[in-house]
Amino acid sequence: MAGGQGIQINERDRAIQAYYEELARYERVGAEHELAVRSAFQNLLAHFAQQVKWTLVPEKTLANGARPDGVLQDASRLYRGYWEAKDTRDDLDTEIGKKLARGYPTTNIIFEDTRRAVLYQFGFKVGDFDLRVPRKLADLLEHFFRYTEADIERFERAIEVFRERIPKLAEELQALITRERQQNTTFRAAFQTFYQTCQESIDPRISESAVEEMLA
Repeated sequence: MAGGQGIQINERDRAIQAYYEELARYERVGAEHELAVRSAFQNLLAHFAQQVKWTLVPEKTLANGARPDGVLQDASRLYRGYWEAKDTRDDLDTEIGKKLARGYPTTNIIFEDTRRAVLYQFGFKVGDFDLRVPRKLADLLEHFFRYTEADIERFERAIEVFRERIPKLAEELQALITRERQQNTTFRAAFQTFYQTCQESIDPRISESAVEEMLA
């Protein structure tokens, strides 16, 4: 199942250390504006997104016109999470209120200003994290990457079940086609017509068994 239900993040992870080191470099040169400091958190999210087979897409405009700094999608292109960065000169709670009023999703979104992060899930605020504490940062990331909407979870389970059943279904269908070719004259005539079409459009050397497999 795609996603990070079992992901565990250690506060001593190299990516987390790199995050703090990057912020320290910005601080040394006095760079505190959002466009500079947000790259540190973007790199951090992208690192752990790879582990759960998600992709971080920066600055993606959503259907309602909202444009978070980052949208995380899985291999099926389903939206799994969102991220919005502010700089330390902003009042984070005020900025969150503005973004929510503009229709930013609250299914699974991080709002952060490098010092503090607020996590919304299920449509509600579920956590407030001090990003200056490595363990708190790791907790935030774990909660974020472990989250799966109920509809997506059902979709993923359906894919798993279908993938398990495909070989059996194909086997049963192959047997049905073989039986009908032996017993059903109407089916046999239709199959022969289809087989001739395959010879003309695909390969004149194609075998009847190959056409049976293709149908299955």
